[in-house]
Amino acid sequence: MSTTDTLYARTDAVLGDFAIRPLDPFADAELLHGWVTDPKAAFWMMQDASLPDVEREYMRITAHEHHQAFIGLHEGRPAFLMESYDPRELELVGLYDPEPGDVGMHFLVAPTDTPLSGFTRAVITTVMAALFADPANRRVVVEPDVDNKAVHALNEAVGFVPERAITKPEKEALLSFCTREQFEAATGIVQGASI
Repeated sequence: MSTTDTLYARTDAVLGDFAIRPLDPFADAELLHGWVTDPKAAFWMMQDASLPDVEREYMRITAHEHHQAFIGLHEGRPAFLMESYDPRELELVGLYDPEPGDVGMHFLVAPTDTPLSGFTRAVITTVMAALFADPANRRVVVEPDVDNKAVHALNEAVGFVPERAITKPEKEALLSFCTREQFEAATGIVQGASI
């Protein structure tokens, strides 16, 4: 699969076209390094990563059977990072009782000097719509840092319901869930097939 392949696309009524493509750990490493080491990405926990560190991490992710990474585009330009994972195999093993159709998710919006109002909400909406475009995905699971209040508000806006705080090796996290029905009720977006 090429990094020019569009895996999912949607048009936001206000902010325009969003798309998701595969991540290339070599071609995208420099771009990702700038994103994950930016001070605004502190919750990503890669502040001190070197360019080779980022390349290795995304080589590991893209090669992993239960973890995927994608680049999100806005109007054709790279604008966010999306990861999905199987919570039965990674991140949340032993921390909750997974259900069939659960998928884990992380996302990171690229730093910018010219923020657009509503952009991050449009990004998480796109990420969630892309995940639910796969009929096998029935519920999205997230585990953001308990102190990441901005992400908690965004999660709630797209239908997530917090369940409880959990202790992970790297952080105290707020385990939260969003079913396809909760997402559709929160956003009005009814899923069709992926592109």
